[in-house]
Amino acid sequence: MTPVPAIPLSDLPHRLTEVADMRIPMPDGITLSARVWMPEDAPSRPVPAVLEYIPYRKRDGTLPRDELMHPYVAGHGYACVRVDMRGNGDSEGLMTDEYSQQEMDDALSVIGWLAAQPWCSGAVGMMGKSWGGFNCLQAAFNGHPALKAVLSVCSTSDRFADDIHFKGGCLLGENIGWGAVMLSFSSRPADPALRPDWRDDWLARLEAEPFLAPRWASHQSRDAYWRHGSICEDWARMTVPVLNIGGWADNYLNTLGQVMAHHRGVGQGLMGPWVHQYPHSAVPGPQIGFLQLAIRWWDRWLKGIENGAEADPRYRAYMLHSQPVSAAPAFRAGHWVAEPDWPHSDRRSARPVDLAGLEGRTICTPQHLGMHAGEYFPMGMNAELPGDQRDEDAMSVCLDLDMPEGIDLLGRPRLNLRLRSDQPFAHLIARLCDVAPDGSSTRITHGILNLRHRDSMADPAPVPVDRAFDVVLDLDETGYRLAPGHRLRLALSTTYWPFVWPAPVAATLTVQGGALTLPVHQGSRGDEWVPPPPQTAPAWRHEVRRPGHSTRRIAQDLLTGQWELIVEEDTGDTENLDHGLVSGETVREVWRIHPDDPLSARVEITYEQRLSRGDWSVRTRAEARLESAADVLRHSARLEAWEGETRAFTREYFDNTQRDHV
Repeated sequence: MTPVPAIPLSDLPHRLTEVADMRIPMPDGITLSARVWMPEDAPSRPVPAVLEYIPYRKRDGTLPRDELMHPYVAGHGYACVRVDMRGNGDSEGLMTDEYSQQEMDDALSVIGWLAAQPWCSGAVGMMGKSWGGFNCLQAAFNGHPALKAVLSVCSTSDRFADDIHFKGGCLLGENIGWGAVMLSFSSRPADPALRPDWRDDWLARLEAEPFLAPRWASHQSRDAYWRHGSICEDWARMTVPVLNIGGWADNYLNTLGQVMAHHRGVGQGLMGPWVHQYPHSAVPGPQIGFLQLAIRWWDRWLKGIENGAEADPRYRAYMLHSQPVSAAPAFRAGHWVAEPDWPHSDRRSARPVDLAGLEGRTICTPQHLGMHAGEYFPMGMNAELPGDQRDEDAMSVCLDLDMPEGIDLLGRPRLNLRLRSDQPFAHLIARLCDVAPDGSSTRITHGILNLRHRDSMADPAPVPVDRAFDVVLDLDETGYRLAPGHRLRLALSTTYWPFVWPAPVAATLTVQGGALTLPVHQGSRGDEWVPPPPQTAPAWRHEVRRPGHSTRRIAQDLLTGQWELIVEEDTGDTENLDHGLVSGETVREVWRIHPDDPLSARVEITYEQRLSRGDWSVRTRAEARLESAADVLRHSARLEAWEGETRAFTREYFDNTQRDHV
C-alpha cells in the first residue's frame, strides 16, 4: 500500500450547529461540561448521540483532534458529544483516581441524560481512545439500555495485565511517568470564559490533587483494585457490539484478541501499523478512513441501517513486512489480512521451535539494557518506537533461527522455559527480532514476566532459589512477515530499562530447557481488505505563537559509568483563533541507571502547563521523582501554580512504597 494523506471535507450531508458549553447535571448536583455538534434540524428530527468522555480538556487539550472528528461524524446525522470528566477541563467536581466508581457512574448518567434529550433519538454510542477507550468498554460492561454499541481504540480488558502500570507482574517505568502526567494535566483550571468561578474551582482542584503513582505501585498483584474496571472479570456482561482498534506500534496490543475470543456477540478487531493515535492521522502510515468506518458502525447499531457491518471480518490486521529499521518510520510496508473468525482460523497453526541451543546458558544482563525499547505508548514521530536492537541483542542471550523462505506470524508467540535462579526476585524479558542480512535488528514483539508471578498474577510468590522451575511467557500479539533470508532472533534478558523498573537484586537465570511456539499464518498474498482513504473535517483555526522542539538522546558518563535517557518535548505555544485561548506544554524526563546496580535506578520528570488570554495567564509545574532502595520505592513530587507572576499554590508529596513483589 502507498500512503494517502487525509482529505478535509467541509461539504457534509448535514448543516451543523455547535454548543461550546452544554451543562450536563449529575445526580449529586455537579455539572459536567460538554461540547456538542449536531445537525441543525436535530430538535425536530432527533438523531443518535455519540459520546466521547475523557479528562483531557476539550477547550484546549484534545481540541485539534476533536475538530477533525466530531463535526465530520455529526455532519453525517449524529449528535457528537465531547464531555470533560469530573474535575477536569470545564467540568465541576474533583477527580480522585482513574476509572473510579464515581467516574463510571457519571458515564452512565451522561448516557441516560443524552438519551432523554429532545434532539436525541434515544440511541447512544460511545467512542474513545486510551482513557476514552477504557471508558467505552467499562460502560459496555456496566450497562445502560440506551448504550447500543461502542468503538474502543487503544484500550485494555485487564487493567493489571495490559495497562501502563504493570505488565507480566513487572512494575513499568510508565507508572511514574503516568503519575507525573496526571499530576500535571489535572492541575489546570477551567477556562474563565466559560466558568466565572474558575479561580475558586482551580484552587479546590489543586488542594485535592492526588499524586497517584505511589498508590498504583502499592498494588503489586492482581487484587480488587485492578479487577475493578477490568471487563475480563465477566465476559457475559459484554453484550453490546464492540469494535476494537489497535496499533502494532502501541503497547495495548492484546485487547483485540481477548475481545474477539470472549465476546459472545459482535466483537470485531482492527489492527494497523499505528502508534497510540486514531488511525486516520496516526503514524506510521498507511492511515485509513477511520471516520467512514465509524459512521458505518454507528449507522448499523444506532440507526438500524442494514449495511452488513455485523458481517464484516472478525479480524482485520495489517501484517507488517520486513523493512530497514527506524525508531520513527513514516510508513510501514505490509498488507491487510481479513479473517472471518478469530482466534479460530484454518490458516493459522502453531509451529514449535526447539531451544536446545539455550540449554546451560546464563542470563544476567546489564541494568541499562532497554534504552532502545521505545515508549510504552508512542504518540508520534519523535523516535518513540523501538530502534535498532543490535546493542540490546549484544547484551542479551540470543538464539538465531534461520528462515530461508521467510515466515508469516499472526497471533501471540509462546515461550516455555525451565529455569534456575540465584535470587528470590527476577525478571524475564523475551524479544523476538527480525535480523536483516546487514545485521540490523527490528523488534517484532516482546514479552515481560516478573518471575514471582510465574504461576499467578493474583498470588505472587518468591522465585525458587537454586532449584528448577517452569515458566510460560506469552509474548504480545504480532502480525509480521519475515523476509526470505532474514533470521528470527529470540533475545532473553533480565533487565529492560526504563521500560521495566528493575528488580531490587541482579539475578542470574540458568536455562535448562524450553521451546518457542510461533503463531504461523499461511495463505495470504496481497490485500484481503481495502480500507477507505482517510477523511476528516477541516482543521482548527490557530496561530503558532512560539514554535516547539523535541529531543531524545542516550548518554553515558565516562567517569561514573552511569547511563541516561533524556527526553525533552516542548509543544511551543499556540492560540486558538476562535476563542483566543493560548496553550502550551513542556516536559523533561531524565532516566538514570548504572549498569551494575539495580538500586541506582532514578527518574526525574518535570511538566509545565501554560494557559493565557489577554492579560490573564496561569502556569503550573509538576515534578515527579522515583528512586530505588532495597525494600522501598521512594516516590516524591512537587506541584506549583502561578496566576500571572504570583505563586498561587505549592504542595510537596512523599511516599515510601513497600517492595513486596517488585
